Amino acid sequence: MRINITSVFVGDQDKALTFYTDVLGFVVKHDIPMGGTDRWLTVVSPQEPEGTELLLEPSGHPATGPFKTALFTDGIPFTQFAVEDVAAEHDRLVGLGVRFTQEPTEMGPVVTAVFDDTCGNLIQIIAPVS
Repeated sequence: MRINITSVFVGDQDKALTFYTDVLGFVVKHDIPMGGTDRWLTVVSPQEPEGTELLLEPSGHPATGPFKTALFTDGIPFTQFAVEDVAAEHDRLVGLGVRFTQEPTEMGPVVTAVFDDTCGNLIQIIAPVS
């Protein structure tokens, strides 16, 4: 068994696609119309094009709004991405206008930072302490 797809809930798939590709650097894996305005829209890391997909999931279900709001308000990241160097990635993203809610912080064997994905989610980046 392996993880194939994981999701983040987004209110606007086009806005999310722009952020996750143009800012974070992911690439589109699937973009399939699902009726109405919703799409099966996944992105992957360019370093692992056959790796785990991130579904930019429409957040139309009534439970997603309160769920996302509660996590965001409490400062809890919805998901986590691995990077080589948290400080360097933090600096790159800040240069692109990304707002961080947690600056790079050493936490035992790892360094983490948390940013706002502009779609209502907090995302954590992580790397081993070098």
